Amino acid sequence: MRLTRRTTLAAGAAALALPRPALAQADQRPTLTIAVQKISNSNTFETPREQSNVGFRLFYSYAETLIDSDWLGALTPSPGLATAWRRIDDRVVEFDLREGVRFHDGRVMEAEDVVFSFTRRLYGSGAVPPGTNASVTAGADSKEPPREVVATGRLTFPGFERIEVVRPGVVRFVNRVPDVTLEGRIQQNVGVVLSAAAYDAAPNWLAWARAPVGTGPYRIASFRPDVELVLEAHDDYWGGRPPARRLRFIEVPEVSARIAALLSGEADFACDIPPDQIVTVERNGRFEVLGSPINNIRILAFDKTHPVLADARVRRALTHAVDRDAIVAALWSGRTRVPKGLQLEGYGEMFLADWANPRFDPDEARRLLREAGYRGEPIPYRLLNNYYTNQVANAQIMVEMWKAVGLNVEILMRENWTQIQDRSSPRGIRDWSNTSLFNDPVSGLVRGMGPRGELQRQGEWTNDAFNALVPVLETSTDRGERRRAFRRMLEIIEREDPGYMVLHQAGTFTAKRRDIRWRASNGWAMDFRARNLAFPA
Repeated sequence: MRLTRRTTLAAGAAALALPRPALAQADQRPTLTIAVQKISNSNTFETPREQSNVGFRLFYSYAETLIDSDWLGALTPSPGLATAWRRIDDRVVEFDLREGVRFHDGRVMEAEDVVFSFTRRLYGSGAVPPGTNASVTAGADSKEPPREVVATGRLTFPGFERIEVVRPGVVRFVNRVPDVTLEGRIQQNVGVVLSAAAYDAAPNWLAWARAPVGTGPYRIASFRPDVELVLEAHDDYWGGRPPARRLRFIEVPEVSARIAALLSGEADFACDIPPDQIVTVERNGRFEVLGSPINNIRILAFDKTHPVLADARVRRALTHAVDRDAIVAALWSGRTRVPKGLQLEGYGEMFLADWANPRFDPDEARRLLREAGYRGEPIPYRLLNNYYTNQVANAQIMVEMWKAVGLNVEILMRENWTQIQDRSSPRGIRDWSNTSLFNDPVSGLVRGMGPRGELQRQGEWTNDAFNALVPVLETSTDRGERRRAFRRMLEIIEREDPGYMVLHQAGTFTAKRRDIRWRASNGWAMDFRARNLAFPA
């Protein structure tokens, strides 16, 4: 077709007749830039693959669960993609699905998408490839989920039998055994609901996992590994039009550089600010720092296959030599606290108020080392460069505390988690954290330390007596029996045969522009919904 002045004018008139919302330039909502220390450890955003603090921070913007969490409050359950749920019996929970929810691909969510999200998405054909860790390119050759996805699915839903459509808009989750924590398990981000049709259309699992299609207020638009993730507003979001046009997460590993990005205007938010830098930020009245202790506990993991750490007395000496309260005072300015073991007050009736960590007692540490015949053999401590806030400074302080009682702990700096967990050379100590995604010890202790948990999957620690109590905690409906099992499990793993050492409750502090209305959550998740985000007029 030859373009003439007449055809050009006609085309222009036709364009003007289009609905005004179709004009992208009419969208005046701002773009938010958030500086983070890491975007994704696995370079994917499928929640069972990216079970990390950095993954938890992001998922809430693009994916949702049947049961939501009150992230701005006590993490209590609330309606999400299900408007209501009810117990049929000790093994069965039934859900009424929210109507009119649209995925990022434009499809309306149906019961079949929920079934897919709890079956094929997590388990594939059911065959788990051999080995432990999946590489960042896992899933590039097929639609089969990598082994870590399947393992995480089985860890999250160990008694899963089936999920079925009762009638349109109603699904039923059926467990093989009684489980008083079923609602909490389903509340976890492993149970996000994603589009079955989008999964089927993806060329392979890795392509899908780098841009999963969910129902959240923002959709994944682009991702450059180790550089930038861009999320765009999902204007058909059931919870209301998102207030930001775009969320841009930029990876800035160094704290000083994140703060500089904020102060210069390159970023609107800067995450994971150490307490000693809060004054630096707030010296400028245009900025503020928000945050608090969250539902995560910082710990050290011990590898008892190391020749020196094979003796439980040496591991017990490590726990008695560390003054946790001094570390909180020195590095956290008292803005967090030392919990009573691997548990949180939010556990309610399951919280053991009289429990205590191994006391700070250098003399007891020395006595245990003499009894064990320890002669100063080196113990490796593999360390990342401040993946966790204050990680390096924390390690340096502990090494001096251990040295004071005669322990020879050597810091070995590593670049990534693959190197931290590498088995080709002896492993000793590593940093870790444990998140309680719902208010019960199953969500923390069993999820991290049970037979299907990372500590045992990595081959670092196991204990038959501990493992024998896991089914009691998971399946008993007797509160007293569950509390007794929980107490005994803590006795084993924290005192008798240490698998980890509790350091302190994690605190997360976010620096931001003061003129943006936003509240920090009581977990890793960042909430940029309309209920929690507004801009100056």
